[in-house]
Amino acid sequence: MRELGKTSGLGGSVYVVVVFALGMYFTFGAVQGDYGLFQRIQIDAEADTLRQELSRLQADLAEISNKTKRLSDDYLDLDLLDEQARDVLGMIRADEIVIQ
Repeated sequence: MRELGKTSGLGGSVYVVVVFALGMYFTFGAVQGDYGLFQRIQIDAEADTLRQELSRLQADLAEISNKTKRLSDDYLDLDLLDEQARDVLGMIRADEIVIQ
C-alpha cells in the first residue's frame, strides 16, 4: 500500500509541465499577441505621429482661414491682395525692376 501524502513523480511532473506550458503561452500572448506589449508600443508610436500631423494640419487650416478672411468681401487686406496678384499673375508695378 502507498502511504498517505505521497504522490507519484509522474503526476507531479505532468502538473509542473502543464503549468509551465500555460505560463509560457500567456506570457507569449502578453508580449507578442494582438493586444500585447509590442502592439501597444506600435500603436502609441502611431498615435504620436498622428497627433503631430493633426497639429500641423490645424496650423495650416488656421493660416488658410486667416488668408481667406483677409481676402473676403467684408475685410480686404490690400497688402495681401497685392502679394497674391504678384505671385499668381506675375504682375509688377511700373516703377519696379525685375532681376532674374
